Amino acid sequence: MTAAASRHMANSFDPARAASLPPADVKLIARRDRAMGAAYRLFYDRPVHVVRGEGVWLYDTDGDAYLDAYNNVPVVGHANPVVQQRVAAQLGVLNTHTRYLGDDVVAYAERVTGLLGHGLEQAVFVCTGSEAVDLALRVARHVTGRRGVIATSHAYHGTTAAAAAISPSLGPNNPIPDEVELIAAPDLASESPAEAAAALASRVTSAVAALRARGHDPAALIIDSVLSSDGLQGTEANVLREAAAAIRAHGGLYIADEVQSGFGRTGAWWGFPSQGVEPDLVVAGKPMGNGMPLAAVFARPEHFDRFGADMRFFNTFGGNQVSVAAGQAVLDELTERGLVERAGVLGASVLNELRGIAAAGNGVGAVRGSGLFFALEVVDDAGRPDAARASAVVNRMRDARVLISASGRDANVLKIRPPLVFAEEHAPILLDALAGALHH
Repeated sequence: MTAAASRHMANSFDPARAASLPPADVKLIARRDRAMGAAYRLFYDRPVHVVRGEGVWLYDTDGDAYLDAYNNVPVVGHANPVVQQRVAAQLGVLNTHTRYLGDDVVAYAERVTGLLGHGLEQAVFVCTGSEAVDLALRVARHVTGRRGVIATSHAYHGTTAAAAAISPSLGPNNPIPDEVELIAAPDLASESPAEAAAALASRVTSAVAALRARGHDPAALIIDSVLSSDGLQGTEANVLREAAAAIRAHGGLYIADEVQSGFGRTGAWWGFPSQGVEPDLVVAGKPMGNGMPLAAVFARPEHFDRFGADMRFFNTFGGNQVSVAAGQAVLDELTERGLVERAGVLGASVLNELRGIAAAGNGVGAVRGSGLFFALEVVDDAGRPDAARASAVVNRMRDARVLISASGRDANVLKIRPPLVFAEEHAPILLDALAGALHH
């Protein structure tokens, strides 16, 4: 990570701006720091104190509404009434673990694996995406009898010890162990999709050689299907296909991280099919339960059979009845309201408008999108990544009450990722605020 990226990472709160905050919020930040410690971060120079959400809107203590164009966890909207009713009803009946026999989790497993296809016929449920990544790595290492893992150079896959070890975006002080090799993600701003695919596959082969030189055979290659933390570099078809073939040629498994791209985000149920890959393992989380603790590893039966025959595994509340009720409600909302299809159609329209904004000469070097997931690279007059300006744009939009963020290797990529209930009437609000923030 560059020094600029480190400085501007996460658009975190600047204490020097405290004077512009309400006194009550300044006191709350101080209490938060004392009670919760230094590891926590706040978005924006002037943090937003949210007290309520509804659909694509978040509301602060004064009742002011903010358009949420960032949060993918409430995929079917903040305070979704269907999710709320199902969760409340189930909470009043039963909430326990999967070591008792029950219909709920089995029915959900059948339904969600039916949406996956590609031989991914079984699910193991956990509570968070980080736990899912951790388990997927365990399965891959057990099945292959190897330890080496390849990940991209600014990936984020989670916060358990194993997931953090393949999450270089956590910062320069986050240790990457000897058994992990990082490779540069594609750069769709400077290379064609075909060039990017070939170069990525070559880097996988080189990474295998580097691991073996350190005494580690490759167990797996794990990639976020849209390469979101690397700056949303997975928006073109088949960019990852050759890389998946390369890891398999060397005896490793391919793990598709669908925590950000899954459940309709890209205008399709999953991100990996457009990449022309058939994963051995898929991890999913966050949007599965619209904020309830629900995540999973999906796999081909032969992998879980091998792992389960040798290893005792359970997750006490992974797949509990209340979370599964939320998961079923999410699937119902996505299907009955046509949100997946709308993400594709509306996303294409918004992407076209974003490209128009970029073409107007607003310091945007490239625009990418997939469904309702967009990235704009902010650059300086010489075309170099400009993290400071990206952070300023994010904060100006916050002041205009539209919430986005920034990511990418150089922290210069504007990241726009609204809940899928984002609709046609919300697009002009987003676009006008962005155009104004870039023109400033």
